Amino acid sequence: MQLQGNWNYPTSITVGEGCLAQVGQACQQAGITKALLVTDPGLADLPMVAATLDYCRQAGIECDIFSRIQGNPTGENVEDGLQVYRLGRFNGVIAFGGGSSLDAAKAIALMAGQTLPLWAFEDIGDNWLQADASAIAPVIAIPTTAGTGSEVGRASVITDTQHHVKKIIFHPKMLPVKVLLDPAVTVGLPPHITAATGMDALSHNLEAFCATSYHPMAEGIALEGIRLIKHYLPEAVVNGGNIEARTQMLVASSMGATAFQRGLGGMHAIAHTLGALYDKHHGLLNAILMPYVLQANRVAIEDKITNLARYLDLPEPGFDAFMTWILDFRQAMNIPHTLADIDITLEDAQRVGEMAVADPSAGGNPIAFSADVYSRIFTDAVIGRLSES
Repeated sequence: MQLQGNWNYPTSITVGEGCLAQVGQACQQAGITKALLVTDPGLADLPMVAATLDYCRQAGIECDIFSRIQGNPTGENVEDGLQVYRLGRFNGVIAFGGGSSLDAAKAIALMAGQTLPLWAFEDIGDNWLQADASAIAPVIAIPTTAGTGSEVGRASVITDTQHHVKKIIFHPKMLPVKVLLDPAVTVGLPPHITAATGMDALSHNLEAFCATSYHPMAEGIALEGIRLIKHYLPEAVVNGGNIEARTQMLVASSMGATAFQRGLGGMHAIAHTLGALYDKHHGLLNAILMPYVLQANRVAIEDKITNLARYLDLPEPGFDAFMTWILDFRQAMNIPHTLADIDITLEDAQRVGEMAVADPSAGGNPIAFSADVYSRIFTDAVIGRLSES
């Protein structure tokens, strides 16, 4: 079956092998004549980035690269990119890479013509209304990992290094105007990164499915996203050249970020905190935390998880069957079982709880955990204890 398509939900998306070649046309349609391609240092010198520049230039689009971005992008990274954007008189952004590159690129595009500082647009209340919407640059998004789904998101997660906290920067116009899901740019992704980013996509779909706000469309998208990941992530990890598996994982990733309009939860509340404190890979953190947060939420989500287990065709569907599948699936993806396995200790347990309960993602959790409960879940994840709430 040939996996190709042109979709308009939640934005304009072209799916299929080779669609990267349409990047120049996408810029033209967005009114971009000079694009800043924002990517990370590991991708900047690869042939697929050079090909992207060539496709733009063939379409008459001037294009240069900015790649000074960390694995967890910081406010300083955004400021550096913004200076390049303004000095170069660019009028659009190509976001190329994993979640870090895409988040930084969208933040640069947001700030292109603003006078207020980045943190003024933190996703609190109606802060986004302070932005000059007409000064936000258009973004073309090309994800090279199947994890964050940032290509279909209206926000960026940026680390405030002064306060050691991740902040969500939001504006509706941060949503890229065009997304190119080309599986060919993901085939070289190493197995461990494929696994960690794929588990991130699973966490997005799973937390969106378990969230309590009313959004049946998002709930349905999350349900199918989880099924796609169950079926295709193992193949993408073992056989990175499988175009069908890579395509379906890109789609499942976009589905997760579309679905979490419904909300996220405790996995992300803790993962955001640990990413800010320890600079660890976001997807890997979510993957490790997953069973511990599920267990803590059991009393509130058991019926939903039973329905999910039935949809996934698990034997004797129920919460226990789903938990067994999660644990086995993580192990098959070579995900560590504890946070201690990635050198995180109990030293900051209280601080983690206090930061997690204040994280915006905590608002979508099925149970309104206290800081003490978040500290306990963190402790469980460090020592490997799957206790009930």
